[in-house]
Amino acid sequence: MIVLSWNIQNGKGVDDVISLQRIASIIREMCDPDVICLQEVTRHLALDEDGFAPDQVEELSQLFPEYTLTFGSAVEASVYGSQTRWQFGNATLSRLPILSVFHHPLPEPSESGIRHMPRQATEITVAGPEKPLRIINTHFEFHSAQQRMMQVERLRTLQCEVLANAQTPPDRDNSGPYQVVARPGDCVLCGDFNMETKFPEYATMLAPDCHGATMFQDAWTLVNENLPHEPTCGIFDHVQWPDGEHCRDFFFVSPDIAKTVTEVRVNTQTNASDHQPLMLVLDGASIT
Repeated sequence: MIVLSWNIQNGKGVDDVISLQRIASIIREMCDPDVICLQEVTRHLALDEDGFAPDQVEELSQLFPEYTLTFGSAVEASVYGSQTRWQFGNATLSRLPILSVFHHPLPEPSESGIRHMPRQATEITVAGPEKPLRIINTHFEFHSAQQRMMQVERLRTLQCEVLANAQTPPDRDNSGPYQVVARPGDCVLCGDFNMETKFPEYATMLAPDCHGATMFQDAWTLVNENLPHEPTCGIFDHVQWPDGEHCRDFFFVSPDIAKTVTEVRVNTQTNASDHQPLMLVLDGASIT
């Protein structure tokens, strides 16, 4: 089972060309993913001075017709002077059956003098090779460490809620909105976290829960031991990333899924975005 994650910057490459066709071609050249998690996807948002405002959700659906697309909008607002609304968020595409979908707004506390915007996480549960698996696609705030920390804590709290409800199931009906919905504790959390491994937010993400149990592990370190993370941004775009290449895109996995991780790889060759695509390979037969 292969999961790919990529902040595609609205399809804008370092050459300033906006092309989702190029994005799709690079993904297919890199691997044959079962699930694709993309960040910075827009609908009807002007992307240049000429007012180019495509529906990238529709375009991605056409480029990946064998996948089902779930779009999680962090922002939805009216286009001035019209009834059209623009959206900005994360797109998750799956060719595995999707069993459930949840959208989670992330904390955005006020912070004077700091540039920030709403962020969100899209959670889908797919029918994996052996059993269902939750995959969360997210994009954290860049400018505010306070907000990133709260966003980390929100996703950790979410994982605790899911595990608690699995251990102590609520009463359910056979139909209607109270019926049983697939939502397992096994989880892959991926995206652009806008944090580096030296940041406190990264350490918090990997911290044990209140009972001392492991909650998430960094998939890269599971298969690459003490090797530093390959860079996921700053390789080609030295304007937005003047400090040079580094890693801020990750796969975090729950303990049972950690046992199945066989590969994490970053494509460091493409300049089709300011970020690099990365892929996670799981041995589905090992998921117990």
